[in-house]
Amino acid sequence: MDTQLKKENSMQNYFSIQDIDALDRWVDEAIALKKAPLQHKALGMDKTVGLLFFNPSLRTRLSTQKAALNLGMNVIVMNFTGEGWSLEYGDGTVMDQGTSEHVKEAAQVVSQYCDVLAIRAFATLENREEDYQEQVLNSFMQYASIPIINMESATGHPLQALTDAITIVEHTPIHKPKIVLSWAPHPKALPQAVANSFAEMVQRMDADFVITHPVGFELASQITNQVPIEYNQEKALQDADFVYVKNWSAYTDYGQTLQDASWRITAEKMALTNGGKFMHCLPVRRNVVVDDSVIESENSLVIQQANNRTYAAQLVLKKILEATQ
Repeated sequence: MDTQLKKENSMQNYFSIQDIDALDRWVDEAIALKKAPLQHKALGMDKTVGLLFFNPSLRTRLSTQKAALNLGMNVIVMNFTGEGWSLEYGDGTVMDQGTSEHVKEAAQVVSQYCDVLAIRAFATLENREEDYQEQVLNSFMQYASIPIINMESATGHPLQALTDAITIVEHTPIHKPKIVLSWAPHPKALPQAVANSFAEMVQRMDADFVITHPVGFELASQITNQVPIEYNQEKALQDADFVYVKNWSAYTDYGQTLQDASWRITAEKMALTNGGKFMHCLPVRRNVVVDDSVIESENSLVIQQANNRTYAAQLVLKKILEATQ
């Protein structure tokens, strides 16, 4: 991945899947937390986590809040889409246009109010180089004096990927599973963040992994490495144990999308799998990305995934609190 996310101590900040030192152990710890979510409530007592949202959220906001409360933390939430000043990130900028506050002051101020800061900021899909520089996260990392958690950035969603690892392990068959990441149609262009982090995560698991998408929708080669790419979706789905479905816009022809309903996940396609479990991070466009019959089937794991978002976030917060005591 060509993003230049900065980090001082991997256990004090959570920016990407690469900050997980041992995925198997982390998943086991998260499952243990799920069984007794309040056992570490004293750990976060009198600590405050600040959640900054530059984009909308349902699961990320609520699950991270719940995770913090399970650890005894106070929670402050701010939505920059309608509540905060527009921020400036450039050095030496003459701020006589739309931005009202510089990140240099904002990050230092927030650091005085909170003990941990979590940030959600999407890609613009206009300039690949700028998106992959992760300006928002890098700027807060540079000027804040407290640990930072990535709640989804321009290029990655490591909380979702950890969630997905937990969910897969909970439902893995006895044999080595086959996991398929499939592109899906969507009415508007979406970032590569979820797909990037999922691909990075699965490569660290004991699984057969295949990515399937239309020609021209390859993810960054730094992300996929040697993962097999199959342009025939039905061929890729053969004997799959897990089918993770997500739209993403093009990386090479950056930000471009494609309307191709033939890539929608149907019951007929799922019948090609090995009783495959359907996965999606939500929200999902029903009957565009996936048919009702699939998402409502007994093999759909989307609700279980959403539940596990709490324990992925709780594990990350727990590790940060322990590292900064």
